Amino acid sequence: MFGLGMQEIIVIALIILLLFGGKKIPELMKGLGKGVKSFKDGMKDTGIDDEKEVKSEE
Repeated sequence: MFGLGMQEIIVIALIILLLFGGKKIPELMKGLGKGVKSFKDGMKDTGIDDEKEVKSEE
């Protein structure tokens, strides 16, 4: 994953936990999830869909 080993990922996760605290992280992830869902819904509304493009090329 991006050239990072397991130890580096654990250190980064601990730093994030220290910066934001245990209570803030679930709120941040919930907001991120809503943003991704909104983005995907917006892509569907515009008619841009990766699966349709791949199928049409075949």
